[in-house]
Amino acid sequence: MAWIFHRSPQLWSAVRHLSPHRTISFTPTTRLPPADLHGLFLTWRSGQSEASCRKLHSGAGMSEPSPAAAPERLPFSQVTQEDLVFFKKILPGRTITDPDLLESSNVDWLKTVRGSSEVLLRPQTTEEVSQILSYCNSRNLAVNPQGGNTGLVGGSVPVYDEIILSTALMNNILTFDRISGILTCQAGCVLENLSLYLEERDYIMPLDLGAKGSCHIGGNVATNAGGLRLLRYGSLRGTVLGLEVVLADGRVLDCLATLRKDNTGYDLKQLFIGSEGTLGFITAVSILCPRKPKSVNVIFLGCETFEQLLQTFQLCRGMLGEILSAFEFLDSECMRLLVTHLKLPNPITECPFYVVIETSGSDPTHDQQKLHNFLEEAMASSLVSDGTVATEDSKIKTLWSMRERVTEALTHEGFTYKYDISLPVERIYQLVTDMRTHLGGRAKSVVGYGHVGDGNLHLNITSPAKDPALLAAIEPFIYEWTASCQGSISAEHGLGLKKRNYIYYSKPSQAVALMGNIKAMLDPKGILNPYKTLPDKLK
Repeated sequence: MAWIFHRSPQLWSAVRHLSPHRTISFTPTTRLPPADLHGLFLTWRSGQSEASCRKLHSGAGMSEPSPAAAPERLPFSQVTQEDLVFFKKILPGRTITDPDLLESSNVDWLKTVRGSSEVLLRPQTTEEVSQILSYCNSRNLAVNPQGGNTGLVGGSVPVYDEIILSTALMNNILTFDRISGILTCQAGCVLENLSLYLEERDYIMPLDLGAKGSCHIGGNVATNAGGLRLLRYGSLRGTVLGLEVVLADGRVLDCLATLRKDNTGYDLKQLFIGSEGTLGFITAVSILCPRKPKSVNVIFLGCETFEQLLQTFQLCRGMLGEILSAFEFLDSECMRLLVTHLKLPNPITECPFYVVIETSGSDPTHDQQKLHNFLEEAMASSLVSDGTVATEDSKIKTLWSMRERVTEALTHEGFTYKYDISLPVERIYQLVTDMRTHLGGRAKSVVGYGHVGDGNLHLNITSPAKDPALLAAIEPFIYEWTASCQGSISAEHGLGLKKRNYIYYSKPSQAVALMGNIKAMLDPKGILNPYKTLPDKLK
């Protein structure tokens, strides 16, 4: 069922009795790879301080390398024929050296970072990973952990000739407890496959990503991926109960617990969640999965101002409470791109802002009543000017596509500078407004969309082609603006290669230094995912 409503006397009958007011023709769409991208890969050098980064991006010295490019290669060993003999003995038929087969693993999803690795290793067991890392550590060979290679900050591909250690064949589900909902699986399990497995057993994964058809759960954990369900189920730091990790020297750290409560000493698994493969290689995960909701509704609303959108969010949280699972937004510029480039019809009348709300519950009657009460209040309070509701799967996918396909639409605009920022909720759109004012006519378009529920803005700035002058105007303005609000320059995609030297905009030097100490303790030779996450030079 799908129905549309307007702020009029006829609305109330439709809302109260679920009677269709107007039916829209929907075209079901499938989800695309991650829509919320950011950053730009240029050329840079090591040892760049924060001060010089600021000078560079303010426009001065544009001939200098960018802080977002790769540093000089560190003095790691190079792979020899003897090394290949060892790897082939451990992984017969799973040691890949064919350049054609290596191509896709050497290039990131955005095709902005390209490595030159000559070896791809595909282990199937934790023991094989242990033997490989023990050997690489003794030989001082750098290793690049890789899952589904859907990362967005250059963290999942080699920078130089690092050995690619893939989880692709580590894809077994180990156990599932139907009573507790705890799933234990190898790190290479594809997120969508896990979702399908769980749905057959009346459960779901606690995270949902646009890249779910190709991303691996180990990579999700290693980057602490966010996604559309974070508002309801929280981050992976709360839902991951245990990890099995192989350390740089080959030691296996078995913290694969399945307990909801365990306060025995330090919670070591948290070190590896979000560490982007720089501290250890995740081989297995235990994760708490929620029950599959029996009732799902998606609402698409229009608001005249962002203040009204925020008030709608407040009202939504208060009236929908336990059934609210997502609250997303996009602006009118996003809608223009969707209509112009993808020919997606706007399901409601034109508005400056649009909201996608999802509810998930166990009682359809109860959920619909709460939903209708919320809609009545939102319309009566003039917070919402128009909207539509979908309860059927195909129509739900169509409404979600208005949010998820924005990045696809942006690809038709030219070159896009993409940023993933976390801010206090009341400030998230002010950055878009201030950026438009700051750039004036230098940008083709400045659009904003993201997760209102967790203050995550995806800011996209387009130009006909790469424009160094435009980039100099964007950075460091965007990072300084974010830092002034005590925000995060990387909300849900990590730092990887592209953002590592910007870490000081969000973290104090003492914290970064401690991160460096932890890295040195767990990986003293620095062989795990070098050139990623930590800055080239610690303060």
